[in-house]
Amino acid sequence: MLIRDILNETARNFTLAGIPSSRLDAEILLSHCLGCERLDFFKNPSLPVDEEMLASFQKLVDRRLAGEPVAYITGHKEFWSFTLEVSPDVLIPRPETELLVEEALSLCRETAAEISILDIGTGSGAIALALAYEMPFARLTATDISSKALAIAAKNAQNLHLDFRIEFLQGNLLEPVDDFFDIIVANPPYIAEAEYGKLPVGVKDYEPLEALLAGDDGLDFYRQIIAQAPGHLKSGGWLLVEIGATQGAKIFNIFQTSGKYRNISISNDYAGLPRVVKARREISG
Repeated sequence: MLIRDILNETARNFTLAGIPSSRLDAEILLSHCLGCERLDFFKNPSLPVDEEMLASFQKLVDRRLAGEPVAYITGHKEFWSFTLEVSPDVLIPRPETELLVEEALSLCRETAAEISILDIGTGSGAIALALAYEMPFARLTATDISSKALAIAAKNAQNLHLDFRIEFLQGNLLEPVDDFFDIIVANPPYIAEAEYGKLPVGVKDYEPLEALLAGDDGLDFYRQIIAQAPGHLKSGGWLLVEIGATQGAKIFNIFQTSGKYRNISISNDYAGLPRVVKARREISG
């Protein structure tokens, strides 16, 4: 079969299966299978694919039709300006999380060049790596409770030649850190138990449960992080958290009632949905 025909047929089958990004998924899977760039398809749409390679591609297609995310099939996901390795041991980085990086960078540019940043629950390392990449004079620390997740994050750091810039520590939330930081960022689990069953198949059946569930109301980790962070923030330091689209008011209230923060604000993502809450630790003295 020709590349053009393979892509058209696969995209059609994905669409019939209710997969929204049907054409994109078909192109990513085929480029992964053939070991080429998606741009090559536009240059050579009439190139044939042999039967052996077509059979290998069909296995990837079947996995996608069963609901498995493309990122887990290929083992890679684009985030910020680079490509990360991912596996079912880590949450797949979302484009929305780039807003958290942008908000942190805007604060970094307002402070001294040599600043310290903590990334809580780093997963694949996406947030910490983006910040390290953009802030060459920043000192990064990243924590995760999962040793498997930390292994992936460390490998991504090595692949991007940023491993000497980030210290990875295993432990729950802020438990493994002793230092004080200028900025703390976190994209914690925020799915309520009652909502878990309503998640798309690709999320609830494939992504790590511990990176998704957050108690009865989805706010358990926010309560812990907001309570613990002042003990690791420098005076006037900032805490930034990514949130679910319906959680803004509740998390704002948790910050406010703690009595330990000021300058609390919510930033919307490019879809106009609340996505990041940031707050500044009260300045002591």
